Amino acid sequence: MSHDLPAALDVIAVGAHPDDVEIGCGGTLAVLASQGHRVGIIDLTDGEPTPKSPGPHVRFDEAQAAARCLGAVERVWLDLPNRRLFDSFEARVALAREFRRFRPRLVLGLGGKTPLASPDHWQAAQIIDAAVLYSSAPEWDEPLGDLPPHQISRKMDYTLIFGASGPWSSSADLYVDIRETLETKLAAVRCYQTQFPPEKKYVFERLRAMALERGMAAGCAAAERLICPRPPLAANLGPALLG
Repeated sequence: MSHDLPAALDVIAVGAHPDDVEIGCGGTLAVLASQGHRVGIIDLTDGEPTPKSPGPHVRFDEAQAAARCLGAVERVWLDLPNRRLFDSFEARVALAREFRRFRPRLVLGLGGKTPLASPDHWQAAQIIDAAVLYSSAPEWDEPLGDLPPHQISRKMDYTLIFGASGPWSSSADLYVDIRETLETKLAAVRCYQTQFPPEKKYVFERLRAMALERGMAAGCAAAERLICPRPPLAANLGPALLG
């Protein structure tokens, strides 16, 4: 059977809401895009309603502007229910279909809980983990319809928690140098004017401080932290160990 598939992506970052990806790993995505990799973003929900947004159409325009700012070439909304997002079989299948369509090598997903913040984030983390498996396993072919299996080479998590994260936090952490893309990340978050009006300018101060703190831990000017379910393996020791 022939499949009319879009061009493959190198990396897909998945968030529960538009702005999750920008906050959690926007600098990393901008680095990858600047290096010529094809970057995509999937939002599980539209994030609406919110107090200062007139509706999903405005949030959609903000999200598209943010994607362009980071250099992403695709952005997809799955139209799952905001604030009522649950890890369900249907949600897993919907996301797995997008993975099979776009065939990424790397998936960046939400990692961990966000206490006193949206419970959608924790539900999204479980949906993403399952969808990575569903994408590759032929036993899920029936619910996924006419899309052939796709093996995702690596899955890593980003975090939305604002907090200390020294090099002792995990042996399987990966710190990404975003000194050249920190301002791009902040500009992408600023695209969400409905979510971050002037009275929330402290958010940008915190994002900058977190990037600087993580950079200090990693030995560079600014960094983002990715959590690796498996410890990173260095096959080419020269670049990995000598820089």
